[in-house]
Amino acid sequence: MITFLICIAALIVAYFVYGTYIEKRFGADPNKPTPAITKNDGVDFVPLKLSKIFLIQFLNIAGLGPIFGAIAGALWGPVAFLWIVFGCIFAGSVHDYFSGMLSIRHGGESIAEIVGKYLGLSVKQFMRIFSVGLLIIVGVVFVKGPATILQGITGGDLTIIMVAIFAYYLLATMIPIDKLIGKIYPLFGMSLLIMAVGLLVTILYQDYTIPNLNISSFQNFHPSPEKYPIFPMLFITIACGAISGFHSTQSPLMARCISNERDGKIIFFGAMITEGIVALIWAAVAMAFFGGVRELGATMAEPGHNAAWAVNTICNTMLGKIGGVLALIGVVAAPITSGDTAFRSARLTIADSLNLNQGSLLKRLWVTIPIFIVALALTQIDFAVIWRYFGWANQVLATIVLWAATVYMHTVKKKAWFLLIPSMFMTAVVSTYILVAPEGFGLPYVLSISVGIGLAVILGGWFIIKHLSMDKEKY
Repeated sequence: MITFLICIAALIVAYFVYGTYIEKRFGADPNKPTPAITKNDGVDFVPLKLSKIFLIQFLNIAGLGPIFGAIAGALWGPVAFLWIVFGCIFAGSVHDYFSGMLSIRHGGESIAEIVGKYLGLSVKQFMRIFSVGLLIIVGVVFVKGPATILQGITGGDLTIIMVAIFAYYLLATMIPIDKLIGKIYPLFGMSLLIMAVGLLVTILYQDYTIPNLNISSFQNFHPSPEKYPIFPMLFITIACGAISGFHSTQSPLMARCISNERDGKIIFFGAMITEGIVALIWAAVAMAFFGGVRELGATMAEPGHNAAWAVNTICNTMLGKIGGVLALIGVVAAPITSGDTAFRSARLTIADSLNLNQGSLLKRLWVTIPIFIVALALTQIDFAVIWRYFGWANQVLATIVLWAATVYMHTVKKKAWFLLIPSMFMTAVVSTYILVAPEGFGLPYVLSISVGIGLAVILGGWFIIKHLSMDKEKY
């Protein structure tokens, strides 16, 4: 368990050391008034307690991501630990911090509007459509998924259950954030944390073996290594827990509820580090519970054995009856809460792009109803193909946000290397993936990785040359 424990420690230390560094580089100012104060409308801009905001942010960005993604990522073996740790510290936490803090600095605007300010009008228009589409897809998937699980538990009619979930989503999307989300979401967020801590204690004190990362285990353990190379497949599979573009759509929700900029480190950087720890725990448990990485691959390949089955089996075995309740919350409540905040983010993104005030219920309905009409139509199609593109699209969104933050830092005449490096890396990841993946162009691996890295270097060089020339013009 040495590798696992070192990784946990690294994330904790990173919060205090690297988190403080990022906060200083950004320049969080406790004396600046935040949108929660200056734009308080009692609906979306509402000051909330720090503890509530943290738990809501954690639940919004987590959901099933650090559980299902970590279980799937564990198929590659202990190398997954490295991506979770380094991805979470140097990419995901920075991405989440800047997406939240830039929203605060720009009056609580949605991420599409912020990106457009620094990457141009064409990128803004693309981001408006891209982010809303991504959010609606997330919302729809988190209707069908939990509904199917609830049908299996209750034996009820699938259509009725889906209608009930949609009705809840409609309510949660429109009512003031402190009336429902602010009251019950902290409880669900705490449940996910309790489940993770319970698994951590159990795996440490019972007879489980977590594989260490060494020379012999530094390899691809995936059952189909030729089809699923570590780079870039692992970096797309484990998103939540490392870096996820979906988070940038959620951070502005809480940016509208923060009363002090200094709380941003705890809420944005801290929630991402916490999610990384949760992902580490689930990756370790998945490798250990079934007897090893190879055994995990063989078990998951059996008919009916998916991530939801794994969560239910692991929790009921390792945590007993309490684990069964927590597993139900994890596979049902968590995705539902992610679904409704996805729809809420879609409403706010559309409202921001059209400059529509959302103070009155009628105005919120004008935006919300069309979203749900589209979502209802999408439930009738097969998402198998669309969902294969979601992981890639999610990381593309993260990459764009990182580049926007990089440009922002230079615009305000501050160092941006800590953003430029992950921006270039993620550019290589998403470019290589779409070139080599079967659902992409299916090109040879060496060619794909060469083009992906080449594109990252070109963009990085372009940024450096362009902004160095801008600096000369200023002086």
